[in-house]
Amino acid sequence: MATTKQTTEKAISKAPTLSGIVTSAKTEKTITVEVKTLKVSPKYGKRYRSSKKYLVHVPEGSSYAEGDAVSIRECRPVSRRKRHIVVTGTK
Repeated sequence: MATTKQTTEKAISKAPTLSGIVTSAKTEKTITVEVKTLKVSPKYGKRYRSSKKYLVHVPEGSSYAEGDAVSIRECRPVSRRKRHIVVTGTK
C-alpha cells in the first residue's frame, strides 16, 4: 500500500534563468530581451560573443523601459513566439 504525501511547498522551476537587457517595451504585455553569452569554439577553443533576442511575457503589463536589466526563465508557451516570463527586474 503506497502512501501519498501532500506537500504544501510551491513547485520550484528547474528551468535555468537568463539575464539580459530590455531592448523593446512597446507592446502591452510583451518585452524583448537581448541575452548575451560567451561561447567556445569546439574545434579551436576560441571564445566568441553571441546574442539572442527573446520575447518575454510580462503578466502585470509592460512597466519596463529600454535598458532595464531583467532575469527571465522558460515557461509554458504563452503565444507562438513567447516562451519566457520575467522573474526579476530592476525598473
